Amino acid sequence: MEVDLSGFNIDAPRWDQSMFLGRVKHFFNITDPRTVLVPERELDWAKLMVEKSRMGTVPPGTQVEQLLYAKKLYDSAFHPDTGEKMNVIGRMSFQVPGGMILTGFMLQFYRTVPAVVFWQWVNQSFNALVNYTNRNAASPTSIRQMALSYFTATTTAVATAVSMNTLTKRAPPLVGRWVPFAAVAAANCVNIPMMRQQELLQGICVKARDDTELGHSRRAAAVGITQVVISRITMAAPGMILLPVLMERLEKLHFMKKVKALHAPLQVVLCGCFLIFMVPVACGLFPQTCRLPVSFLEPELQDTIRASYGDRVAHVYFNKGL
Repeated sequence: MEVDLSGFNIDAPRWDQSMFLGRVKHFFNITDPRTVLVPERELDWAKLMVEKSRMGTVPPGTQVEQLLYAKKLYDSAFHPDTGEKMNVIGRMSFQVPGGMILTGFMLQFYRTVPAVVFWQWVNQSFNALVNYTNRNAASPTSIRQMALSYFTATTTAVATAVSMNTLTKRAPPLVGRWVPFAAVAAANCVNIPMMRQQELLQGICVKARDDTELGHSRRAAAVGITQVVISRITMAAPGMILLPVLMERLEKLHFMKKVKALHAPLQVVLCGCFLIFMVPVACGLFPQTCRLPVSFLEPELQDTIRASYGDRVAHVYFNKGL
C-alpha cells in the first residue's frame, strides 16, 4: 500500500523543540555516534532524498520511515546552512567517540607537565575543528581569526592546567584530578567567542517568525554564544567531575593496582558512557532557534524594526549554532 506523502514536511521537527525533553530526543537522534560509520554513498542518498522530499518529488513507494532515516543522516552529516558535507571529526555525531578518547586520556595523564601540554593541545585542536565545522555560515571566519582563536584557546588551556597543577601539588589527589576540567572550561570560554568573534563584531542575523530578515544584532550573538559555551561546559562536566571521584576509589582496590595498564582504557570507556547521554542533553539545554524580545536588541535595530513593522513584531528569532 502506497503512503500519501503530500502533507509530509521533512523539515518539521519530530519532537516539540520548545520543550527540553523534545530537544534532547532530537539531539539523541542526530548525534548518534553510529552515523559516523555510515558509508559516503548512503549519506549522498540521504541528501538526495531530503532534497526530493522538499520539492515533493520523492520516488513512488517511499515510506515515511525511509525519509525520517534520511533526515537523521542528513542532519548528522551536512551543514544546516550550506548543505555541504561536514568533515567526520567535526560532526556532533563524532563528539562521543572523539570526546571519550580525549577526555579519558586527559583525566589519566594529568600529573606531568609534558603530558598536560600534549593532551590539552590535542583537545583544543579537536575543539577548534568542531567549532569551525559547526560555525554559522552567514558569518564567515577568516584564516587569521581561526589561527588566533586556536592559539589563544590552546594557550589558555595549557596555562590553566599547568598553573593549577602547580598550585594543587599539596592538595588531596582528587583535587589534582579536577584540573583538566578547569582547563577545558577555561578554554571553552575563550575558544568559542574567539572563533565566532565576527558575530560579536557585526551581529548575527535575526528574523521574524515568518523568516523575514530584520537585521543583525550583536546582543543576540552574545546570547547565542553564551548558551553554546554553557552547553559545551555542561557536556564535559559530569564525566570530568564525577569520573575522577570514581577512579580515585577504584584505583585503591587490590585488583586495580595489579592492572595499571587498564586504567586509561577504563577511563576512556567510562567517559564514553557519560558522553552518550551528556552530548544530547547539553545540546538540548537551549532551543536551537532562540527567541528574544525586540526590546532587548540594540536601540538602532529596535527603531528600524518598529519603523517597518510597528508592534506586529514583538520578538526576533536566530540560530544560536552548536
